[in-house]
Amino acid sequence: MLRFLLPSLLLAYSLLAAEPQAPRYETRAKHDPDGLGKFYLGREIALVMGHQAAGWLERPEREKEEDPAKLLAALEIKEGMTIADIGAGSGYHVFRMAPLVGEKGKILAVDIQKEMLDLMNAKAKKNNVKNVETILGTVKDPKLPENAVDLIIMVDVYHELEFPFEMTEKMVAALKPGGRIVFVEFRLEDAKVPIKLVHKMTERQVIKEMAAFDSVEHAKTVKTLPWQHIVVFKKKMKE
Repeated sequence: MLRFLLPSLLLAYSLLAAEPQAPRYETRAKHDPDGLGKFYLGREIALVMGHQAAGWLERPEREKEEDPAKLLAALEIKEGMTIADIGAGSGYHVFRMAPLVGEKGKILAVDIQKEMLDLMNAKAKKNNVKNVETILGTVKDPKLPENAVDLIIMVDVYHELEFPFEMTEKMVAALKPGGRIVFVEFRLEDAKVPIKLVHKMTERQVIKEMAAFDSVEHAKTVKTLPWQHIVVFKKKMKE
């Protein structure tokens, strides 16, 4: 009996395998003017802030609005760590983290805009900072070494990634077992946060988008910042 069933089962399997996969992203003609019109799991991807606005990243008001000292405390940075800052921009957080990892640690400052890397390289040279390495990434690949990074952070960046699945896949691969990937995003749940809607994300949406990656799990969400939440995922240890 089995010999008669086997060809039918093989045929059914081949037909299922040949079925086209649903597209990961959706394009909509009607969308937020500050967005790409490209949607991922129901969320519109925001337009990327260009290097021309780098001065906004260094605005004095940012201390009050985002409280970077509280963010650094929540990250639990230790000496010797290798930390990747994705979408590092002008290096606002890079040069706050560099002294914390010390001479034996390293900050990998990743951006897709060479102009941003030039700003960080100039700042590192001016201040004699030796443990910052700038990396020119692409929209699909942050160009990080595999299994080499203790902590990956994205501050007000993830919602702008043009290919969030592909980028996250690469970032997860770059984490050491036990390493963390941290999403710092303006809270969409809070109407009082004065940021454009497409540049905000809910905790629930971040968790939803990370569900595709079995090797990481939601560790905690820190809510100590004035306008943002810190959503932390941890790479599972190898069994």
